[in-house]
Amino acid sequence: MATVSGIGNGVRPTAIVGIGASAGGLEALETFFDHMPTDSGTAFVVVQHLSPDFKSLMDELLSRHTRLAIHRVTDGMLVEPNSIYLIPPKKEMIISGGRLLLTDKDPTQALPLPIDVFFRSLAQDAGHRAIGVILSGTGSDGSRGIRAIHEAGGLVFVQSPETAKFDGMPKSALDTGVVDYVLPPESIPAAIVRHVARGDRAEAESELLPLPAVSEQGINAIFRILRDEYGIDFSHYKQSTVMRRVERRLQLNRSIDLEDYVARLRDDSAELNALYKDLLIGVTEFFRDAEAFQSLDREVIPGLLERVSPHDELRVWVAGCGTGEEAYSIAILLDEAMARMGVSRNIKIFATDVHRASLDFASAGVYDRESLAKVSPERLERYFVARGDQFQVSQELRKTIVFAPHNVLKDAPFTKLDLISCRNLLIYFQPLAQKKVLSLFHFGLKAGGVMFLGPSESPGELSEEFQQIDAHWKIFRKRRDIRLPADLRLPLSPGSPPTRATAALGAGHGPGAPDADLLRAYDAMLERFVPPGLLLNPRRQLVHTFGGAGRFLSPRDGRTTTDVLDLVQKELKLVLAGAIQRAVKDLATVTYSGVRVRAGNGEEELSVQVTPLAVRDAAAPYLLVTFESSAARRPAPPPDEQIDLQRMSGEQMRSLEDELRYTKENLHA
Repeated sequence: MATVSGIGNGVRPTAIVGIGASAGGLEALETFFDHMPTDSGTAFVVVQHLSPDFKSLMDELLSRHTRLAIHRVTDGMLVEPNSIYLIPPKKEMIISGGRLLLTDKDPTQALPLPIDVFFRSLAQDAGHRAIGVILSGTGSDGSRGIRAIHEAGGLVFVQSPETAKFDGMPKSALDTGVVDYVLPPESIPAAIVRHVARGDRAEAESELLPLPAVSEQGINAIFRILRDEYGIDFSHYKQSTVMRRVERRLQLNRSIDLEDYVARLRDDSAELNALYKDLLIGVTEFFRDAEAFQSLDREVIPGLLERVSPHDELRVWVAGCGTGEEAYSIAILLDEAMARMGVSRNIKIFATDVHRASLDFASAGVYDRESLAKVSPERLERYFVARGDQFQVSQELRKTIVFAPHNVLKDAPFTKLDLISCRNLLIYFQPLAQKKVLSLFHFGLKAGGVMFLGPSESPGELSEEFQQIDAHWKIFRKRRDIRLPADLRLPLSPGSPPTRATAALGAGHGPGAPDADLLRAYDAMLERFVPPGLLLNPRRQLVHTFGGAGRFLSPRDGRTTTDVLDLVQKELKLVLAGAIQRAVKDLATVTYSGVRVRAGNGEEELSVQVTPLAVRDAAAPYLLVTFESSAARRPAPPPDEQIDLQRMSGEQMRSLEDELRYTKENLHA
């Protein structure tokens, strides 16, 4: 029997398998245990949706299909190898210290999620020894829990939907992107036994001599492949995290040689993407750590709203936003606070991540009912619109948020920020990378601005620059507005060619490391230009807004983008495209006047100016776009600079759009 010394009677299960099942799950469970050996050393905890009004006969029914010991759980029961444990009706169950603990099910809870509750506790208690299995059922219970198991280094199995009587739970689990195996019930036991056996051998060998270290050359090769494909340098992530995820993929692929796995990554895009997702996917949810968001709502948000005038933007950056739940949670708190205080403010939330698929999901703002378990019925009614079995964030709330790709280790930070929320991202970075990101956050915040971190994160060496607002929930206020002197350049992973982006990174001195000249240009521009403005990089991507220019942006639904032409009001798109095209071609300032845009319930006439800015090491100029109201403008530019959209012929528009496409292709080349 495969067991490990541990608690209670001296042995503990080599793995603990949590099995979630609902409608149609009995047949799948019977098939599963028909094929499970009795000496695997594994424990099985079955969490089913049970009717509170009928006695469960599950133990009697399963006893016909297995010789494993079957127990109806009592509070405090110890989990032992080669045993099955069944949740009783009217109870919720967790595992702690290898014991199963029961609580009464809350009768007021509209949507109980017993599988999620148990799986999360299993991930915390068993870590890499946790195995989650999702069988037939309706709804999506278990989908959040398997994310936690995945994060802990455990294994996730899902019954193939075509073999399930009800495929809701299997399909919902597959949508998470963290499932390791999709198999019919009769095939899952053999895969579990193989996994446990490999773990036994590794653990037994480790007691005699250390496992051979994974070669530095092999890991660096993996870093290069990932960087070339996705533009992210994982050498700045904590090596223990990276190694755990790589070793997990090696085990799943039955690879014993890292060089063979590297070769596979070069040829197998699906496996490369699986590793990439393993390294990035985190657990996000609405109002995660409810007390933390209550503290933010109570101690921070009212003060932020009072500090910002009705004519200015309240600017928020949610870094590492994942699938958007955190950004929407903060947007809800801000809207509720404005209603309580009887004030109105222009809210602009920048929600960023490196994972494009997550950003697309977040931008759509569509979530299932289980994902919204921590959203109160009142908030659900006010901020969400039912779409069949799912709910979409209201358009009013979505328009306050810009979802955009951004790498905090490489890209320029957002600035003039009132609040930065970055929860449970820094814990994955090495100390130097953590310090760099925290310095960028300090640079981006206004004096008195607030930083909201995860419960295991802190400002570290920069603690003197931040005042604690809530020590437990890691909420801090920036003390003063100074430029931090430390050189925080990040080393390239070995063998990395110096790309344009990393060359700019290395040239920086100080927290604004993307480029020192660019940061000086920021300061000069902010002092010189009173009108609202936008700063664009050579690829026409939005880098920075100032002076209230956010009112000219109108983010659209669909795929995320930072291309300024996809962000500005439609009335500005054609004019701005033409101005950018001329400014880049002639390397000269271009001004168009007489441009009408929406302003409240009416219109406003603007002068739009585009100025190219030379930046060291940049192959093409950055662009400064300014908007000035005609009523406040100095004497108008010469007539040949005027533009009248009403008289523009269709042919002229098509010509300009053709030129724009050509320019765009060259800028992206």
